[in-house]
Amino acid sequence: MSRNFVIGVDYGTDSVRSVIVDTSNGNELASAVYYYPRWRDGLYCDASLSRFRQHPLDYIEGLEETVKTCLKLAGNSVAENIRGISVDTTGSTPVAVDRSGTPLSLLPGFEQDPDAMFVLWKDHTSVKEAAEINAHAARHPLDYLRFVGGIYSSEWFWAKLLHVLRSNEKVRAACYSWVEQCDWIPFLLTGGNDVNQLKRGVCSAGHKALWSKEFEGLPPNSFFASLDPILDCFTSRLFTETYTADKAAGRLSAEWAQRLGLSTDVVVGIGAFDAHMGAVGGQIEPYHLSKVMGTSTCDMLVAPLDEVDGKLVKGICGQVPGSIIPGMMGLEAGQSAFGDTYAWFRNLTTGAITRLLNTSSLIDASLAAKLSQEMNDRFIRETIAEAEILPLSDKDELAVDWLNGRRTPDADQLLKGTLTGLHLGTDAPRIMRALIEATCFGARAIVERFNQQGVPVKGLIGLGGVARKAPYIMQMMADVMQMPIRIHRSEQTCAAGAAMFAATAAGIYDRVEDAMNAMGQGFDATYYPEKSNADHFNKRYGRYKSLGEYIATTQTIS
Repeated sequence: MSRNFVIGVDYGTDSVRSVIVDTSNGNELASAVYYYPRWRDGLYCDASLSRFRQHPLDYIEGLEETVKTCLKLAGNSVAENIRGISVDTTGSTPVAVDRSGTPLSLLPGFEQDPDAMFVLWKDHTSVKEAAEINAHAARHPLDYLRFVGGIYSSEWFWAKLLHVLRSNEKVRAACYSWVEQCDWIPFLLTGGNDVNQLKRGVCSAGHKALWSKEFEGLPPNSFFASLDPILDCFTSRLFTETYTADKAAGRLSAEWAQRLGLSTDVVVGIGAFDAHMGAVGGQIEPYHLSKVMGTSTCDMLVAPLDEVDGKLVKGICGQVPGSIIPGMMGLEAGQSAFGDTYAWFRNLTTGAITRLLNTSSLIDASLAAKLSQEMNDRFIRETIAEAEILPLSDKDELAVDWLNGRRTPDADQLLKGTLTGLHLGTDAPRIMRALIEATCFGARAIVERFNQQGVPVKGLIGLGGVARKAPYIMQMMADVMQMPIRIHRSEQTCAAGAAMFAATAAGIYDRVEDAMNAMGQGFDATYYPEKSNADHFNKRYGRYKSLGEYIATTQTIS
């Protein structure tokens, strides 16, 4: 009897990873990762402007290379037994496309235009447009923001579209539609050539694009046209119907079957965001907050529809039926910078040293590069190790973690991070501890919001690289939250979740829950809160909230 295999593809911020998984037990046969070369080189980005764009060729080249590498590693007999492939991506990461669904940056004349590329989730160039959407929605008799926490974010679909259309006349003239990366990759794999036939996932549509069954689709054209005439009739080029990620987008096209070495019988699943599929890969449970912790965090929670009927959680990133597990309410929150916070401090510290090394007259360029790489590789790990042995004190340095704005509770990308209590004895480990503490306090604020709004958080699940590789951060998370946090065994929960959805879309399992139970890898660590630290972190958290309230009311952007 032949075995069934599926491919899960996880598009992250820096790279794409593919895995081949045995559907009978979830065992990983092979994996491969591809780091985006254009993104790695900083092309089309400007951090000083909060502009972060990615070229579709990074995605296409990475998809082909990782899948082919996986098939090679898994052995020749595996390819003929691949039944499905599903994809998760970051989001909201949309792109301007023509009528055929081709991203404009793949067309002549747009190859180097950042506005013709995918606008990465962390791009905050559209804060002005997000503010206008919020003000406009507040004046409207119908509350079109009620299912996205009541606040529209610059990280999302409509704000990014409005900013690109306003700022680039050439792109505006060529842009027929606007497509999320998680919807475009399956469209690419199935050989789509008419964007009007592209199947949109309920995950991206509900959480970022204001789609809802209660609105019979998107808000009406009149809502957007009265916001800005530049959006007049744009909804007619978008969508009204959406699909859960357990459904099929189609089958692998002849072109992509040949490119990958697979059959055209392979089912391609509907796409979704990485954290949503990652929550499934990490075996999410009702009312357990699944925290996908990487450059940012995405915090996912599911609950039975009848138990949360009529409850609207303010200030989160949306609540959408079926966005995580079909048939259940999916709720999303998160922090705009988590691992990015630690990386910022590393870059702040080692960046200056790297520049000095590169201009040194004492060492050659090759040695300078090696020393720089060694510092970058060791800095976070060793600074955290030094922070871990510091005694706790109420007088410790205090930080607020909004280095990339605040995602939740209450999205505001104009807010900035803060570090206070510095003195001549402050050193790198003490600052690192303050930053780690701040990211944990930001996580606690999210849990408190769910609890306050009547959706109780009964447990915590840690997923992703930070959860598995940083015990000190996870222990502080448990201490700050005063709740245990279980760490999922899988190294690649997002890719594993994509594989579970692929198995369901291909008909190997009837329900995502069945795939999750059969293919899940379980948990291999639990961090329990130190009761002796509870009072210390309660007091510190109170100071964090007070400091956050102060800077939120005093920071202004001219």
